[in-house]
Amino acid sequence: MDITINLPWPAKELSPNARPHYFAKARKVKEYKEAGYYLTKAKTKPIGDGPVCVHVTFHPKVKRRRDIDNLIASIKSGFDGIAAALECDDSNFAITAGIGDVVEGGRVAVRLTRNQVGEGMQ
Repeated sequence: MDITINLPWPAKELSPNARPHYFAKARKVKEYKEAGYYLTKAKTKPIGDGPVCVHVTFHPKVKRRRDIDNLIASIKSGFDGIAAALECDDSNFAITAGIGDVVEGGRVAVRLTRNQVGEGMQ
């Protein structure tokens, strides 16, 4: 398995630094989880448990300093949707992340690869 899923840029309510009303945040969490689920489901079939390498490239809307830890935290519900579509536990994800070029509207490119036995992850 080697696929790339392009998630939308996360809503501001998903940022760990945001303080939205909990109903507003819950709505955005649900929407982003569903996006992760359906975009993954359209590209691959369930894989079951086992290690999955996840490389995330954030392509922001505008050029500005960003904290990579906050960016990763803001797409947690997307990871939950991806894991649900793959029918695996997201604790098996080995996540690496970086910030890419600015693109109109922003997006999050999530590349999923499945390690073979003896190829790194333990």
